[in-house]
Amino acid sequence: MSDVFDAAKRSDVMRRVKAKGTTPELKVRRLLTRLGARYRLHRKDLPGSPDIVLPGRRLAIFVHGCFWHGHDCARGSRVPKANRDYWVAKVARNRARDARNLEALAGQGWRVETIWECEMKDEAALAGRLKALLAT
Repeated sequence: MSDVFDAAKRSDVMRRVKAKGTTPELKVRRLLTRLGARYRLHRKDLPGSPDIVLPGRRLAIFVHGCFWHGHDCARGSRVPKANRDYWVAKVARNRARDARNLEALAGQGWRVETIWECEMKDEAALAGRLKALLAT
């Protein structure tokens, strides 16, 4: 199956995929602010440049999109039919990079939490999880 867009249009579509300030990330930030947490964004001095960092609690939070990071939910396990080998390899590289970053952060004494895009559906559960993280 070929792509539904030509190469220029596909490039334009992919260029618009954001890495920072995504809707799931903003939702987590809004919940943390509501819980009274103080945080920093995208600290480049830490491995993987975590999306949200709470320095006083030594807590790094990554907000991952299920598709891009290969989550085991329905959306994350979906593989595009077009250019299948590329996408399988890309997601595998992303997962390997995530594992390396998690290990490096843990080695530096940071607690690392990953929040998946599919977990955003239940805001009450997510708020409870974040509250528990802030309590420890």
